[in-house]
Amino acid sequence: MAELLGTSLKAVQSFEQGWRKVPVHIERQMLFLLNMKKGKASDSRPCWDIQNCSVQTRQGCPAWEFKAGNLCWFINGTICLGKPQNSWSHKMKVCRKCDVFTKHFGTTALRRVSKRKNA
Repeated sequence: MAELLGTSLKAVQSFEQGWRKVPVHIERQMLFLLNMKKGKASDSRPCWDIQNCSVQTRQGCPAWEFKAGNLCWFINGTICLGKPQNSWSHKMKVCRKCDVFTKHFGTTALRRVSKRKNA
């Protein structure tokens, strides 16, 4: 895990034990790797369909531009709740409540990550 995240084994151990907060870049990388490990669900629909976004909103959103409707949580500047989500911490507060995100990661695992992060 440390090699995949580009950090030390000691750092990973301290994240796991709750001694250190998980840095944003590590959290982002872990979520991406978990998503890639899980693979794309055959019944998954893109975020713009799930959220019923208007054509105008879709066209202004980077997730639509790159046809990455299942990675909307990973892409900066996506339009969620009608406005661009610019900072990772604000974006993740929105994403953790979103059906697209919870469908990929579930809610139990996310609560554990956010509890460690906020500890």
